[in-house]
Amino acid sequence: MLKKIWLFVIVVLISLFAACGSSDEIQPNEDEELAVLEVDFQLPESADVGETVTLEATVTYGDELVTDADQVDFEYWLEDDEENSTTIESTNHEDGTYSAEVTFEEEGVYSIYAHTTARDMHTMPLKQIAVGDVEIPENTEDVEASHDDHAEHDHDDHDQNDDE
Repeated sequence: MLKKIWLFVIVVLISLFAACGSSDEIQPNEDEELAVLEVDFQLPESADVGETVTLEATVTYGDELVTDADQVDFEYWLEDDEENSTTIESTNHEDGTYSAEVTFEEEGVYSIYAHTTARDMHTMPLKQIAVGDVEIPENTEDVEASHDDHAEHDHDDHDQNDDE
């Protein structure tokens, strides 16, 4: 009789542990979409040398405007001279938009990242602008290669502090 009681207790305990492991609360909802950090980075296609250009980014997380991004900085450089890039902080307009102004003093094609960190995610869309009497090459593979190279370089060179 004692063996039957112990067997019953063991079966009940195993059933309880199995039930706890299959709780629906732990399982993610398959209908739920993961929210993604997106940056709509606005930039004119061209500008004149010495002209002030407004760089503007609208940051969203899913359908929500991000009014409190940890970082939105614009990094720009003259084509083929990324090692001499300049990073400027944006102004938060507290409506999901962030902007900064830059004046390009030299003719050429400039590449610009909108480094954005919010909701524990980082994204950095890349755009180009033609300054002066130049055109952006139609072949965008060079821009993508530059983007891949940039992802490997040390962000400490730009005095960015992720601990803020």
